[in-house]
Amino acid sequence: MALIRLDKFISERTEYTRSQIKQLAAKGQISLNGSAEKKTDTKIDPETASVTVCGKDISAQRHRYILLNKPQGYVSSTEDTDGPSVLELIPPELRTKGMFPAGRLDKDTTGALLITDDGELAHRMLSPKSHIPKIYIVKLARPYENKYVDIFKKGIKLANGEACLPARVRSMENSEKLALIELHEGKYHQVKRMFAAVGNHVQKLMRISLGGLILPEKLGLGQSMELLHKDVENLFKEPPEDLFFADFSDFFSAILINN
Repeated sequence: MALIRLDKFISERTEYTRSQIKQLAAKGQISLNGSAEKKTDTKIDPETASVTVCGKDISAQRHRYILLNKPQGYVSSTEDTDGPSVLELIPPELRTKGMFPAGRLDKDTTGALLITDDGELAHRMLSPKSHIPKIYIVKLARPYENKYVDIFKKGIKLANGEACLPARVRSMENSEKLALIELHEGKYHQVKRMFAAVGNHVQKLMRISLGGLILPEKLGLGQSMELLHKDVENLFKEPPEDLFFADFSDFFSAILINN
């Protein structure tokens, strides 16, 4: 592995600027392999060096991947023009320069959202060729109808005539107004428009998986967790088949029923 400067290593993995890093080093706030390091131009091996800044370890991973359980009221944007940005929910120690939400969730939609600074992965993830499956829990205004299964399976047409790819949908056992839907595309307001096309209305929506990357039940609304690169690769895998038929009544559906 090629050696790189210490300040470059830190700058690429945090929000600190080179000048800020130099100031921290002068104050003894940067440690390299267990000892204070005041020379920010010191060359290090990014894969083996142990670096801390202000007592916090800096990951050797070049890019950062954060799984956020997005709450309502936050926009999937780097700017806060239409409400607070989801980036405000990411703890300072997990932020890096150039971080952005890879994909979107509507302002009033909750659940799994990937935050990263890896543009290449985001491009791969959002490419129409990827067709990453996404599973949502839906709270409907009117009772679920069994006819939705065949309608969605054939590829429903939206009100404007736009055709959707075939999708899976099922009812949930603990409520006649809760449903689970799996999509392989991401049209604007798609879930809401699909149910509107069959005469129903989506009151609440929560995404619980992106490909094989599943939102952990322990991750509360507004909370986030860092992912390793090997975990991120689950994005491009199919979710476990039993996920679509799992019982979510203890956690996810309770959020939709009670809020």
